[in-house]
Amino acid sequence: MYLTKTTNIQRIGFISTRFKGTDGVSLETAKWRQVLEKMGYECFFFSGLSDWQQDKSMVVDEAFFGHPEILELQSYCFGTTVRGESLTGKIQAVRFRLKQALYDFVDTFKLDLLIAENALTIPMHIPLGLAITEYVAETGIPVIAHHHDFSWERQRFSVNCVEDYLSMAFPPRLHTINHVVINSEARQKLSFRCGLSSIIIPNVFDFDTAPPALDDYARTLRQDLGVAPDETLLLQPTRVVARKGIEHAIELAGRLKDKKAKLLISHQERDEGSDYFLRTMDYAALLGVDVIVRPDLIGADRGVTELGTKKYSLWDCYLNADFVTYPSSYEGFGNAFLEAIWFKKPILVNRYSIFQEDIEPLDFDVVVMENYVTPEIIETVRAILDNPEAGVLMGAKNFELGRRFFSFRLLEQRLHQVMMNFGQL
Repeated sequence: MYLTKTTNIQRIGFISTRFKGTDGVSLETAKWRQVLEKMGYECFFFSGLSDWQQDKSMVVDEAFFGHPEILELQSYCFGTTVRGESLTGKIQAVRFRLKQALYDFVDTFKLDLLIAENALTIPMHIPLGLAITEYVAETGIPVIAHHHDFSWERQRFSVNCVEDYLSMAFPPRLHTINHVVINSEARQKLSFRCGLSSIIIPNVFDFDTAPPALDDYARTLRQDLGVAPDETLLLQPTRVVARKGIEHAIELAGRLKDKKAKLLISHQERDEGSDYFLRTMDYAALLGVDVIVRPDLIGADRGVTELGTKKYSLWDCYLNADFVTYPSSYEGFGNAFLEAIWFKKPILVNRYSIFQEDIEPLDFDVVVMENYVTPEIIETVRAILDNPEAGVLMGAKNFELGRRFFSFRLLEQRLHQVMMNFGQL
């Protein structure tokens, strides 16, 4: 039996649908792992998809939101308000199997505390959320629920036949769970909607480590992408989903024809379907913009393609970019924003709500837009591209602000604060 307060937490288990690639949850989990291990904890991982350390991981295929059975179940949960008995039975069957797997996970690695990474937040995998909630209710194990995006932040979850499950597990109301959110708005909404208190731990970056320099390996990326030395490379370091506002980046490239601008989209994942991707490509063709999406050449890490040629990392994309675009209409926080200022790159940012509330008051020197590209924005970006010295000064200022407000030191301080809630000194 676990107690709410404990003073001997040593082994921590992370739970998510996947620990693989460069999605925001995986990236942020890796940072938490790094800091927690520095603090003296040992970390283990439960997921449905993983390329992390095998001897510390338990991979259960059904825990991945992209598993065929889970995709089918989820498709019946939203867009309707009535749930058939058969669907309930299938959800509960998967829930039961995953709960048993969680018992095995905790027992195998002798875990003292769990950290649920978005698995109790956004209902991309309802059976997994139910399984975690029931496991915690049955054992009383201490839990940190790390929330990245809630169901009420996504319109596609608003009509559903699983409101009882959402109320139960997204997020749960259990006394052994400490809730962590990544922005002020989420903290307010969690309190208002669910009556739950939380602590804010924003996304962070290792600003005490200098970014890599452009080396011989990365220097060939532009050529391999078909970008000439006299062409401008704009980087959109996101997935191709509608809230990323990629059409604004395309418009920016289209209106910088004098700079021969091309747009590189770094992430090929389309977790929300292909309709927006196809619309984006049509829009680019209409404006005559060369949009580069090359999953065959760009991945999470450097490596070798199926043809035996070089494969580049996301960091290589930043190193080669002349300017970064980040015109999102909504973000939980903004990993790509932190990455861009770590690389000291000039950046265009749409004033999404979290940026306005939690980032903009800190006085970062960026080009801002209000939901659409204006002639003034075009001229500002053009001036920065014409004057590299200005971009260097912007980058230096932003890097120092990042080190002050979003460093690993801040994460360590906040994690100490959360651990104190479990009696861990």
